[in-house]
Amino acid sequence: MGDTLAISGLRDRVLVWLADRVPPARIEHILGVEQMAAELAILHSIDAAKAQVAGLMHDLAKYFKPRLLLEMAKTEGLELDSVLEAAPHLLHANVSAAVARDEFGVQDEEILQAIANHTLGRPSMSQLSCIVFVADALEPSRGNSPELEVMRSLSQKNLHAAVWQTCDYSFKYLLETRCLIHPRTILTRNWALQMSKVG
Repeated sequence: MGDTLAISGLRDRVLVWLADRVPPARIEHILGVEQMAAELAILHSIDAAKAQVAGLMHDLAKYFKPRLLLEMAKTEGLELDSVLEAAPHLLHANVSAAVARDEFGVQDEEILQAIANHTLGRPSMSQLSCIVFVADALEPSRGNSPELEVMRSLSQKNLHAAVWQTCDYSFKYLLETRCLIHPRTILTRNWALQMSKVG
């Protein structure tokens, strides 16, 4: 992914594709994730180009209809549980990875996993996945509450701590709005909490 011209051309193609499929506010969010992911990658000595690509493509399937998300998930051989069947929008991360692969030719497995893991997380996910997971929740258009600012500062120092705090932050919202919580996010939170204390 090191070829700057190739990345630039890919970025242009993705932005044109997105412009027809997501509203302007979502484009602003996507660009915020792209930028924050690249910045965090540099701070944590991760490939910034990979982080940028994963950030840019993380929401390709965000506005796909529930039926299409379920169909594509089944085609991809994803294991569907009762939560995913009741809330198919949670599948948009995995489906976005499939679109990145099939529509834009992304073959790098670490990038595809970072896209796929950005919503529910995954225990033992890579640092790149952690970066995109955190950037999705904390990029600037999400707001500037004191809590978010503390988490942004933390993400620059301890990625795993930022992941579990991001999970806790999401849980508060999901509990208040009586939404389903996927078990994988709880497993991700517990893993990240333990990892943040290592060393």
